[in-house]
Amino acid sequence: MGDEETKEQDTAHLRPAGVSDKTVEALGALSKALETTARARGALYEFHQLTGTADFEVGDAVRLLREAGHSEEADTVEREILGRNVIPGHWTFQIVEAYEDTYHRPFTDLEQRLVQDLAQGRNHLYEAELKRTRRPAGGTTEEGER
Repeated sequence: MGDEETKEQDTAHLRPAGVSDKTVEALGALSKALETTARARGALYEFHQLTGTADFEVGDAVRLLREAGHSEEADTVEREILGRNVIPGHWTFQIVEAYEDTYHRPFTDLEQRLVQDLAQGRNHLYEAELKRTRRPAGGTTEEGER
């Protein structure tokens, strides 16, 4: 990374004049909360994919029960479990969509709006300041950045 590129990155993470420590701390806390929702969203996608995989495996079990001569049992599993809603009226994709539309997207939009309004659009001020205070004077990264 060239010196000019490094300076541009540093400027993008400098606290604008008039932004208080408490504001930086508050925006940092909000950003951390948003990151936690991103993890929750990932867990929902994992839930969605695992449940879908299980449903296809149930389909395999139904087929195998029929091949083994257990048609009545296969019919029961097919009727009671295969393609079943995970909560009343909903498959997992609908839960993911509802979370995205009702919570995650509005949270993301609000966090970005507050960063724009309170910190001139400069993201991660809290982390950038933490980086500057935690690095020893004269220390370098593997890229040679100071």
